[in-house]
Amino acid sequence: MPSPDHTTTIPRPQPSTPGLPTFTTYRDLPGLVQQLTSLGGCAQPIRLEGHRTEISTTTGEILRELKSTKMPAGHLLVRCGNRRTTRCPSCAELYRQDTYQVIAAGLRGGKSIPEQVAAHPRVFATLTAPSFGPVHGRRSSASARCRCGRTHTKDDPALGTPLNADRYDYTGAVLWNAHAPALWARFMLHLRREIAAVAGIPQRLLAKYARISYAKVAEYQQRGLIHFHAVIRLDGPKGAYTPPPAWATPDLLADAIRTAVTRAQVEGPEIDGRSLTFAFGEQLDVKAIWSADFQDGTTITEGKVAGYIAKYATKGTESATSTLDRRLKLIAELGQENIPDHAARMIRTAWTLGARRDLKDLRLRAWAHMLGFRGHFSTKTRTYSTTLGALRYARAAWHRRHAPALEASTLVIAHWAFDGIGLTPDLERLATLISGQPHSEAVTASA
Repeated sequence: MPSPDHTTTIPRPQPSTPGLPTFTTYRDLPGLVQQLTSLGGCAQPIRLEGHRTEISTTTGEILRELKSTKMPAGHLLVRCGNRRTTRCPSCAELYRQDTYQVIAAGLRGGKSIPEQVAAHPRVFATLTAPSFGPVHGRRSSASARCRCGRTHTKDDPALGTPLNADRYDYTGAVLWNAHAPALWARFMLHLRREIAAVAGIPQRLLAKYARISYAKVAEYQQRGLIHFHAVIRLDGPKGAYTPPPAWATPDLLADAIRTAVTRAQVEGPEIDGRSLTFAFGEQLDVKAIWSADFQDGTTITEGKVAGYIAKYATKGTESATSTLDRRLKLIAELGQENIPDHAARMIRTAWTLGARRDLKDLRLRAWAHMLGFRGHFSTKTRTYSTTLGALRYARAAWHRRHAPALEASTLVIAHWAFDGIGLTPDLERLATLISGQPHSEAVTASA
C-alpha cells in the first residue's frame, strides 16, 4: 500500500447543508475550541500523532498520559511557524514582533543587551541593486511623468516593469539576485578594511579595538530585485558589551559605508561571451540613528528603524511583484498561476539558467520562485543583539513555569510523528468562527 502524501491538500467534501458546521461528530466541543484557540489563529497548523506519558520512577504508576487519538481534534496541533504573511498571517506577525525585539534590543538595550549600546555609533543603510534596463516608475514630484510619458499612481501594476521587455537584461537581473548574499559579504569585508585604514590600524588587529555589528533584512523592489536595509553599529572588541574606541563616530562609520559600497564587487559567470560583474547600485541611503529623545520629524529614531526592518522580515517576492510564495516542481506549473508577465519572465529566466552546469551551485531552479535570490531574509551578527531562538526559549520557559510542575522522580516518555499540515474542513470553519479571520482555502505544505 503506498504511503500517504502528507503534503497534499486535504480533501474538502461539501456538507449536506451548505454553510452548516458539522461539529456534532466531536464529543468534546469545549475542549476542541480550547485546542484550536491555543493555535492563536495559525492558518496551517502541523498535525502530530503520538503520545506523552509521565511515569513515577518510585512506584511505576502512570501519573499522566496524553495520546493524540484521545485529543478533541484527533491530533496534537502546533503552530506552523511560517514567516510569510501570505502563508500564515498569525505566525508571520509573531515572527515580525520577534524581529522587532531583536532589532530594538541592539539599538537601545534590553533582552540581556546593556542599555549603554544606545551610545554606540549607529547608522541605517539601504543598499540597492543597479539598473538592468529602464522601468516604469514614480518621480519625487507628484506631477512628474515617467519615461513612458504617463504619471503612475501608487497602485499602478505597471510600476517596476520594463519599458521594453525585449531589451531588459533579465539574465543579469536574476544572476544579481543570486549573487546578492555574496555581494553583501564582500561589502562587509571592504567596510572592515576601510574602518581599519581610517583608524590607522592594520586590518588583522581591528578586532582588538572595534567590532562591526549589524542586523539586516532583504526586500524586493517592484522590479523584482533585492535591496538590503541594515542597522550597522560600531562596538568595542566584545560587541555590545564594550564601548567603542574614541575615534569611532557615526560620521566615520557613514563615510566608511559609502566608500565600501563603491568598492564591493563579485565576479559572476560568463554568459553568451559576456563576463558579468556584480556591484551595488548608485542609489545609497545612509542615515545616523538617534534615540527617541531626538525625534522631531526629521531624524531617524530607534523605534522607526526597528519597526521598518521588522515589517519587511515577513515579506517575500509576492509582496512586491505579486509572484509565488512556494517552489516550483515543474516550469509548466507557471502557466497555471496568475502572475504578472515581468515576474513570470524572471522565473522562466532563472529556470533556464538553472539548467547550466556552470551555474549549478546557484540552484536557480530551486529558487526560481524567489527570482534567483537564495539568501536569508533576516540576518545579523552574533554580537549585535539577542537571537530569535532566545526569544522562543523565553516563551517556552514562561509556559513551563505556568504548567503543572513535575516531581523529581517522574520519567517522561514521549514520541511524536508528523502526520500532515492543515485542518479538516469542519475544523477550519470552527477555527474561523473562533478567530474571526478566514483561513486559507487550500491547506498545503510550506515551501
